[in-house]
Amino acid sequence: MKRTILILTIVFYASLTNAQKSLHIYGGQDHEIYLGCLNCNDYDKSSIWNEYGDYGNSYKTNSIWNSYGKYGGSYSAESPFNAYAKYPPVIVDKDGKFYGYLTINEYHKDRAEFGLAMTIYKYYDMIRDNVSAWYKKIFE
Repeated sequence: MKRTILILTIVFYASLTNAQKSLHIYGGQDHEIYLGCLNCNDYDKSSIWNEYGDYGNSYKTNSIWNSYGKYGGSYSAESPFNAYAKYPPVIVDKDGKFYGYLTINEYHKDRAEFGLAMTIYKYYDMIRDNVSAWYKKIFE
């Protein structure tokens, strides 16, 4: 029963994502560091869901899934997974339209709260352990 609810929740959140446009994550204090494509498929080299790419691999420097890295660690001021991060990453489309900050801080004024972002906030610890399996759960 819990598994069914989890899967339905994931599907619901993912369906709320604006899949028409590719959304990109930028980090750093001035948001100048590219951290990957948020909603690109798992074969895209810039996708955070491509476990063999620079942005989906939990060992790469610019991956949000690197729990020891600047952009994925729980204590980094530039990580989406630090509830007190001073400089969480931003989400923008290719035209520069701002979709919010990628941050687990639910009190952040401009936090992204669309379906995919909410799913990442809720399950990021599990996602980083198996990015490709979670891609399948969320998008397929």
